[in-house]
Amino acid sequence: MIPWERLDAVMLEDGVELRLMRRRTEFSIMLGSNELMNSRLSGSEEALANLAADKLQGRPGLRMLIGGLGMGFTLRAALKALGADARITVAELVPQVVAWAKGPMSPVFGDCLDDPRVALAEADVGELIRNARNEWDAIVLDVDNGPDGLTRQGNDALYSAAGLGAAHRALSSGGIFSVWSSAPDAAFTRRLKQAGFGVTEVPTRASTKKRGARHMIWLAVKQG
Repeated sequence: MIPWERLDAVMLEDGVELRLMRRRTEFSIMLGSNELMNSRLSGSEEALANLAADKLQGRPGLRMLIGGLGMGFTLRAALKALGADARITVAELVPQVVAWAKGPMSPVFGDCLDDPRVALAEADVGELIRNARNEWDAIVLDVDNGPDGLTRQGNDALYSAAGLGAAHRALSSGGIFSVWSSAPDAAFTRRLKQAGFGVTEVPTRASTKKRGARHMIWLAVKQG
């Protein structure tokens, strides 16, 4: 068995270590003992963008906010699915994750960060959402392992009633709020509906080959 090599690490504000690991050409991002993502498993992260793009197909000048850079799976899927007039902002709070994307993980990212449709903001996605009104056609979140603040406790606010109300106000009419999770969460589904969203739960596979762990994506449409 080829051992994992620790390339870099950063201590997050909640006292948990975020680590970048490599084994040959395979990368893993770990939070404590939890693997947040692996470069071999991109299926559900790609679905996060594709489901939103399909729902908004044909909307001109589409504006998408992606919460969490990760390994760029969601971003690359969005670039492939959206037209030349789309504008995508990726919010990533941890500077080291951006540095990993431009450094050791650049073979994974390719040239997607250089696409003229992309703006990379080293910022809290929650703040961008709270400050927006009818600004985004799609908001897609992949910042935790589910609708709770795993990577940082401050992220809990994204999934609260107040946070979902902010997301509803930030979206344009008929806009999409798409959230990735490692597992279902009935309480979160109820909160989405209470915030004024029409909700579809979409089970997805971790692997693009339709194998591996089952994940959940909430596809929520702004109503009213």
